[in-house]
Amino acid sequence: MKLYNLKNHTEQVNFETAIKLGLGEKQGLFFPVKLPTIKPQELSKMLKMDFITRSTEILSKFISHEISKEKLYEYVKKAFSFQYPLKVDIKKDISCFELFHGPTLAFKDFGARFMAQMIQSFKKNNELFTILTATSGDTGAAVAHAFYGMKNVRVIILYPKGKISDLQEKLFCTLGGNIKTISINGSFDDCQKLVKEAFDDKKLKESIGLNSANSINISRLLAQICYYFEAFSLISKKQQKKLVISVPCGNFGNLTAGLLAKSLGLPIKSFIACTNSNDTVPRFLKSGKWKPKKTISTISNAMDISQPNNWTRIEELFHRKSWNLKELRFGSVSDDTTIETLQELFKLGYESEPHAAIAYRLLKDQLKPGEFGLFLGTAHPAKFKNTVEKILKNNILLPKSLKNRINSPLLSHNINPNFSKLKKFLIEE
Repeated sequence: MKLYNLKNHTEQVNFETAIKLGLGEKQGLFFPVKLPTIKPQELSKMLKMDFITRSTEILSKFISHEISKEKLYEYVKKAFSFQYPLKVDIKKDISCFELFHGPTLAFKDFGARFMAQMIQSFKKNNELFTILTATSGDTGAAVAHAFYGMKNVRVIILYPKGKISDLQEKLFCTLGGNIKTISINGSFDDCQKLVKEAFDDKKLKESIGLNSANSINISRLLAQICYYFEAFSLISKKQQKKLVISVPCGNFGNLTAGLLAKSLGLPIKSFIACTNSNDTVPRFLKSGKWKPKKTISTISNAMDISQPNNWTRIEELFHRKSWNLKELRFGSVSDDTTIETLQELFKLGYESEPHAAIAYRLLKDQLKPGEFGLFLGTAHPAKFKNTVEKILKNNILLPKSLKNRINSPLLSHNINPNFSKLKKFLIEE
């Protein structure tokens, strides 16, 4: 698999190099030179396969030249060794596709665990890696647990202080060992900026074997393609013909993966790009002007991102496929409407959380007669226990993985969003 740098098309690398580098020159994201496709007859066969076998087939379309299908099957099996996604019917024409049944109760488990398997498969015996990543809530836990205890791999996770839920923080800031966490006195965008500055420092990058596990890493995106095929396989043929998928968006990696699934040949009619009040993309799609505003804190904190990295990949994909961006549905939802929607879902018998509620609201508002809608459930409501309980006035039971962490002490460091301070930490810790 060859990939090119979106900021310098002459920089081309293979899959292994793209995983190890994370970012290309000038902080450019990597994107496939060739976009594979699946013919309808082959797709029909694939949809009848089990999740692991089908996922192996999908991923082999991209990386079979570097990893044999037999080895890839074993890596996929290890990465996705937890309960698969579930479809839960909400109304006659709307269902939730729950992606939060992994070890850290979020959809990020798929990408993070597959990336960990890929790093391990390509890593030389004594090769040292420093995984540096920023999180707005769920990525941190998924990455931390995926790499926890891995030899010669050090993980450093940046997150905005006071702007993720207490239980999100407990899941990854209590591990210790090879997992280091730093709360940053700022926003997620500040954290992301620090990560990019670290990658721009060539000497630092080489000396500590710097890599990133954000959705900027192509291995994570490829893994996420797989569950869109699973979703498609779980609905009726009638529903498949007019499927609309509503995606809660932060850094836009999840939507990028869905669009890559469509590019492969999965006949999804439409996607809805859903944001909270950090609505850079909806405003851009409406006006054609890219004008990020200062990030504001909301109850859907994992979506509190004003400058989403993966949007450039989406634009590139639309350009390559000659798709029209005007066909992408979109919208933003305020906190007040999110609260109303959580209460509405609860009355329908479904206990949700803010991010999925936003996706449900926009799906409900934009679904056309005859269409079938899936909205993605990206995190377990228990991760936002205090917020959800206050809104629903209902006690949420903690899953075992959260119960085991709730009384553990936080091991985080704290710094201002200053690159020199981060650099010192990366070199000395």
